[in-house]
Amino acid sequence: MNNDQCYHCGEPNAKTKIVFDDRTFCCHGCKTVYEIFSTNDLGYYYQLEQNAGATPDPITGAYDYLDNVDIISKLVSFDEDGVQVVNLTIPHIHCSSCIWVLENLNRLHNSIKNTQVDFLKKKLRVTYATEDYSLKELVTLLARIGYTPNISLKDYEQKSATVDRSLIYKLGVAGFAFGNVMLLSFPEYFEVEEFWLEQYKVVFRWLMLVFSLPVVFYAASGYFVSAYKGLTSKMLNIDVPIALGILALFLRSAVDVVFDFGSGFFDSLTGLVFFLLIGRFFQQKTYGFLSFERDYKSYFPIAVSRLQQNGNEENIQIYEVEKGDKLLIRNQEILPVDCVLLSGGARIDYSFVTGESQPVRKEAGDKLFAGGKQIGGVLKVEVLKSVSQSYLTQLWSNAAFAKNKASDFLTITDGIGRRFTWAVLSIAFVAMAFWLFYDATKAINVFTAVLIIACPCAIALAAPFTLGNLLRIFGKHNFYVKDTNTLERLAQVQTAIFDKTGTLTSASENTIFYEGIELSKEESSLLKNTLRGSNHPLSRSLYELLDAHEIKTLDEFQEQTGKGVLGRHDQHSIRAGSAPFVGTEPDSNSFDTAVYISADELYKGRFVFKNKYRKGVREMFVELSKNYSLAVLSGDNDGEREKLAQLLPLTVPMHFNQRPEDKLAFVEKLQETKKVLMVGDGLNDAGALAQSDVGIAVSENVNVFSPACDAILDAGRLADLAQFLRLSRNGITIIKMSFVLSLCYNLVGLYFAVTGQLRPVIAAILMPLSSISIVAFTTLATNFLGNKLKKQVKT
Repeated sequence: MNNDQCYHCGEPNAKTKIVFDDRTFCCHGCKTVYEIFSTNDLGYYYQLEQNAGATPDPITGAYDYLDNVDIISKLVSFDEDGVQVVNLTIPHIHCSSCIWVLENLNRLHNSIKNTQVDFLKKKLRVTYATEDYSLKELVTLLARIGYTPNISLKDYEQKSATVDRSLIYKLGVAGFAFGNVMLLSFPEYFEVEEFWLEQYKVVFRWLMLVFSLPVVFYAASGYFVSAYKGLTSKMLNIDVPIALGILALFLRSAVDVVFDFGSGFFDSLTGLVFFLLIGRFFQQKTYGFLSFERDYKSYFPIAVSRLQQNGNEENIQIYEVEKGDKLLIRNQEILPVDCVLLSGGARIDYSFVTGESQPVRKEAGDKLFAGGKQIGGVLKVEVLKSVSQSYLTQLWSNAAFAKNKASDFLTITDGIGRRFTWAVLSIAFVAMAFWLFYDATKAINVFTAVLIIACPCAIALAAPFTLGNLLRIFGKHNFYVKDTNTLERLAQVQTAIFDKTGTLTSASENTIFYEGIELSKEESSLLKNTLRGSNHPLSRSLYELLDAHEIKTLDEFQEQTGKGVLGRHDQHSIRAGSAPFVGTEPDSNSFDTAVYISADELYKGRFVFKNKYRKGVREMFVELSKNYSLAVLSGDNDGEREKLAQLLPLTVPMHFNQRPEDKLAFVEKLQETKKVLMVGDGLNDAGALAQSDVGIAVSENVNVFSPACDAILDAGRLADLAQFLRLSRNGITIIKMSFVLSLCYNLVGLYFAVTGQLRPVIAAILMPLSSISIVAFTTLATNFLGNKLKKQVKT
């Protein structure tokens, strides 16, 4: 047994670790979860994977809004005859132990009838009886065992989405027809005269025609629709020559069969559509378990506590909040509306909105904005604006959030498709004109043969297979890109813009140092024991920093929300908190977050908290500066300018005190001349991420917090961003090389087509061979780059 780690969650144990049942735990929460599991015959959880659990969150009053029947009705997917079914997002699902314990929840309560886990989407589907159980009790149970559900305003509004399976059905139809047509074509390939009698030849050819009908008019319908839309928009996309090729193949083959000219090209036709649909399916497959479209609704609560005139509390839906209502905002809750503080002092963390990392102190009468997070006790506020009219909601009315980046971007395939279409049509008409003059009987055959053999199926497959494989490779390295269109845009960026707080700096780590008169051993011990009684984040950070001291029972302990803590023992006192609380003046020349200390009412010094920059940031900027223009935008003040300047190349400009709209405008201005990449972490960066050509959200947990974006990058892999960008450019190079290889096949095929020698067997060999070779080439090339990336990342 490792006494340095918590037996439940694996986190390092505090120096005052908790021992129970010969096992050590980091906190009483983890100990409680262990007790629940062990007493309910769920101890096998720890045998599946060690330290698989999570420290449970405080849950007192957190889910009172689930007493509201209207809210429950919007969250559950089924409610009939005393049975409810609910789908919950559980971010902590990460291993086989999680699946096992969640699928055995019925052992914790008899009312839970059935549970199903969707591991990839981190979803839990629970069926439970409502006679003596409720959704609130279920959610509370999950939170108690460390699997806190993520319930937001977006979940409340979300409608059940229908799954589009049409592509899978089309792929099945094309595959079935392709296999049967190939089987029916074998006698003609090998000229089996003994079997290939006149009556069977006709039957087999008509069967192939019948099998091709659903392929052309159903499976390939998307290409005809896309080509039609392209032509009506006066744009020649890659689907135009593909549609022409499919149509030429079908009409030529149908004429051959109807008039008994030959067997046609049904094998090539069905094979072509089948391979194209495989490429389209591969292109559409992406990370369904990640959300790239989050906005403020993903983080806002779905209900709040409103004070009635008689002083009682009631939980109401957030959209029922009106101007003039009085609300209670508890510790760590997000303000859902613009409001005014009625009583008490507040410490509001606006990093969610502005990027400013230091909490802002507010007093009674001050205005508070939606999106701020309360740190400390309960606040009483009066609503100034409804949710739909608040500052944060209005931010989402910017046009940047409505634009479709993919529709405004011309892919490399469509770009080549334009030129390819004109070239194919020119060759076809020139060849037909020649044969009309030389031998008119071959003119139509040559014209259709050119359209058949020059169908750009291999070109259409190159991009989806190359970029789709890159999506998979990036995903293995914790860089999750939304789709292949995003990868193409990523390869074209020229400028990279970075947010500072939470992006370049770690949101969970700080560098702490002390300034002032050294504390005596007795003062350090008293400070340690005083901090032990506080749950404030800065108090906990200092508590872990100080050396181990003997646990003492304080004579007096006080914690004043937003001010600090006071401890007394044996006629000695210690204060830790804000400068006024300890009896001194704050350093007006410093913008750093600090905790001031006084002993026996005498000021001693302060602990200064400095942002800790992520490992490899300097090397990343140096590497990126070789190929990209760079800049840093921060909502924070410029207190870290000097330190940041030491990390960045001299040519990188830094802009501080940037509001969300300032960041958006900065990106928009740059886009007049360049393709822009924006890298941020919070909702305050969402406007710039949406406006940029590619927006990457850096996240400590890719399943929990990420604003609307085009890609999600695990915070631990930020230093590898230069390698990811290089690989995206190399991917475009592979696609261009595939086009050259495809062109070689087309030149060979065109020779047979233009000279009037194209036979079905030649088309049956060349067309599938070109498609298979392109898929093989792109797969091998991208895997080679992936292995190269793996080695670079390791070094």
